[in-house]
Amino acid sequence: MTLDDTVAERRLEWLRLAAARLRERVMAGLRMESAERLAETAGVRGGDLVYRLDEHAGEALLAVCEEWGREEPFLLIAEGLEGGKRVFPAGAAPEKLAFTLIVDPVDGTRGLMYGKRSAWALFGAAPAPRAGFWPGLADITLALQAELPTPRAALADTLWAVAGGGAHGETVDLRDGRVTRFTPRPSGAAGLAGGFASFAKFFPGARARTAMIEEAFFREVIGPPPENAPQVFDDQYISSGGQLYELMVGHDRFVADVRALFAGRGLAASLCAHPYDLCAELIAREAGVAVRDPWGERLRAPLDTETPIAWVGYASEALRAELEPALGRALRAELGAG
Repeated sequence: MTLDDTVAERRLEWLRLAAARLRERVMAGLRMESAERLAETAGVRGGDLVYRLDEHAGEALLAVCEEWGREEPFLLIAEGLEGGKRVFPAGAAPEKLAFTLIVDPVDGTRGLMYGKRSAWALFGAAPAPRAGFWPGLADITLALQAELPTPRAALADTLWAVAGGGAHGETVDLRDGRVTRFTPRPSGAAGLAGGFASFAKFFPGARARTAMIEEAFFREVIGPPPENAPQVFDDQYISSGGQLYELMVGHDRFVADVRALFAGRGLAASLCAHPYDLCAELIAREAGVAVRDPWGERLRAPLDTETPIAWVGYASEALRAELEPALGRALRAELGAG
């Protein structure tokens, strides 16, 4: 499904407004409250553990959605909402909804609250649900992701894409508001040697088995490690949006998050990536990043807050063609072990 240009531009304006207000609210919270205060939990809602920092972001998001809903009715799907979804304006008839909006207000909460690394606000717009149809990740036609920087940062990026229109980005100088446009450019490297390439191993429960897959994969694509020189560098960025950003701007060449393959087999499904974590992956694909599931298929999970997703990002289609068969062999060898 393609979007009318006028509709796409107007929805993009709303997403930019939501991102700006969310960034402002989160940055204010970071300045005013301690990490310990921001790390206080408010319970589990919408499929995820909610922290006080998440609540700041959620309040800003809902305020914009209230305004937006007066212009066109839509379904919001987001972590932190009771039941994982809400209609705007309240009481809008299902058959009148114009689109579906899936959001992760703060992807990377833990790193941001301690000032370690930027988090990201992620937005994806897809058709509205209809009888016999529920939208999935493959149906997203407009996406935006906005950097939520640490208090020490001077710059923050925003990236967006409309399906078929390429990826776009801008950097705002937080000191004076000056904005500079840029085009995301993934790495053109022919291999992984000397670059950043990572398997997500954030939590206990699947680390050992993920490491076995990782070692087998790198041994096949790079060879046995030399005695005195690093082959490849690891970067555990605890944010799916952040990982996609690193691929888009040429910092990383390969990222594999296979946690979902171990959901219920040593790792809780709640500790895996979910559709809201990948709702902006359209931008990466429009930039030239190959985003697939571990077996080489497009991501097609339904837009919800519960489905666990395993995903892989390659900086280019050429890298995918080179690396994907080896990844498949490493996965089958380990998963076949039970």
